[in-house]
Amino acid sequence: MPDRSFLDWPFFEPRHRDLAAAAEDWAARSVPGLVDHHDVDGSCRRLVASLGEAGFLGFAAPEDGCFDLRALCLLRETFARHDGLADFAFAMQGLGTGALTLFGTPAQRAQVLPGVRAGRSLAAFALTEPEAGSDVAQIALTAAPDAAGFVRLDGEKTWISNGGIADHYVVFARSGEAPGARGLSAFLVPAATPGLAVAERLETIAPHPLARLRFAGCRVPEANRIGEAGTGFKVAMATLDVFRATVGAAALGFARRALDATLARVRTRQLFGAPLAALQLTQTSLAEMATAIDTAALQVYRAAWTRDAGAPRITREAAMAKMVATEAAQEVVDRAVQLHGGEGVRAGSVPETLYREIRALRIYEGATEVQKLVIARQILG
Repeated sequence: MPDRSFLDWPFFEPRHRDLAAAAEDWAARSVPGLVDHHDVDGSCRRLVASLGEAGFLGFAAPEDGCFDLRALCLLRETFARHDGLADFAFAMQGLGTGALTLFGTPAQRAQVLPGVRAGRSLAAFALTEPEAGSDVAQIALTAAPDAAGFVRLDGEKTWISNGGIADHYVVFARSGEAPGARGLSAFLVPAATPGLAVAERLETIAPHPLARLRFAGCRVPEANRIGEAGTGFKVAMATLDVFRATVGAAALGFARRALDATLARVRTRQLFGAPLAALQLTQTSLAEMATAIDTAALQVYRAAWTRDAGAPRITREAAMAKMVATEAAQEVVDRAVQLHGGEGVRAGSVPETLYREIRALRIYEGATEVQKLVIARQILG
């Protein structure tokens, strides 16, 4: 059983503890029967439907437009500890609609969010391009005014989570109001829109639904613009401000599972006539793993509490949380592999699975190196 003592920290209210218990109960009962790692598309659809039925997607796309970031982090940590796809399915419903929750019109929100909350439709966030990842200002996909109140989208997006299975995409494009980051806009694009095609499905070391998308004369109504013209960078950064800290929470889930599996291993594995846990070097590794997890948790839930307490932006706190938690989790998982010995690199074992799952978290939604730049700019500013 994972350590739950962190729930007694003053960051949380009774409702958060109740939510964590409900999420743990749902995940333990439901996730094993919903996930098939040989069918990631089907797994995500089943997970989203079940998450909607259980009511958890109301936190990913809140009806009142107000995110409870502590709840989002607790849910991602819990789901990630059970299975990476469970975390992915939940997280993408939030990230894929975050721009609508924060900046959408009542009509836009009414069109999309009820289906997302119910688990009937899948969402996606289309920001990254072949030459524009962490540097959002380099986005090249164009949005040009068309006849009769339409906008024409032309270009590509890549590494898009839920690409190929999403029912709608929030797409960021160069609308040209000003150079660089000041000339971007966000648009709601239904997956069935003519001119939008899945150019390629992308395979990664930890299978998830990912795709490269092509936009060729893809026409969307001007009414599908999210926020004001030229404010796409603001929309993207505000969305990431919310969900970047939750990436750290997912990393926490992976790290906690790695520690739990390691504790079980070292207590039973015999070496030189005694349990592996009796060796001082093993105890040193366990102590460092546990300390790294608590350090990361403090960063994650400090960021979440800060936003929930009313801070308008948590750019620095979210960047610190993501950086510290993902880097710590990578180290914890690596130690878990080492302490499992040969079993740690056996395909399908818990340490091997976590080793593949954790690696991408140090890259997506801003690589660790980018988080360091963000933090430095915040403190210099």
